[in-house]
Amino acid sequence: MNKERLTAFSDGVIAVIITIMVLELKTPQGTDWTALSAVIPGFLSYVLSFIYVAIYWNNHHHLLQTVQRVNGAILWANMHLLFWLSLIPLATAWVQQSHFAATPTAFYGIILLLAAVAYYILQKTIIRTHGAGSLLQKALGNDLKGKISPALYAAGIVLACYSPLAANGIYAFVALMWLVPDRRIEKVVTK
Repeated sequence: MNKERLTAFSDGVIAVIITIMVLELKTPQGTDWTALSAVIPGFLSYVLSFIYVAIYWNNHHHLLQTVQRVNGAILWANMHLLFWLSLIPLATAWVQQSHFAATPTAFYGIILLLAAVAYYILQKTIIRTHGAGSLLQKALGNDLKGKISPALYAAGIVLACYSPLAANGIYAFVALMWLVPDRRIEKVVTK
């Protein structure tokens, strides 16, 4: 099986996720600039979630460049990732509506953690399918960001019980960490 259908389906799901998130944004109630201040928390949570979905889409695009063939295991690992990503709009809406309360903030972190675990499983499934010397395995190396991120998410989840603002700061830090372009796969694929 080739990867084009997997890529197209994944792109479509991610586009729907972003659409659902933007539809959850609330319109300011009023016509002056102060009305805008009431929707800033919701907008900020949308921005963070949009960045996360964009990071996953970008990295997923690069990841699939290393795939030569797709099997059932890769399809299911990809669906597992898309499942957790599809819950980001729910978590985002809950954080928005609660104005960054502890439980919704922890739930948001749990979704981010499980999406990271699912992405890791997808990577390992691709490597297992393509063998020990695969392009992806060569590109990943020790994957320091991939190892640090789940630990930071876990810290954010625990911290959400005490300081939701600090937990969201951790989630934002991880997103910023991944915004720095990761050229490992590009280097291996273009050789």
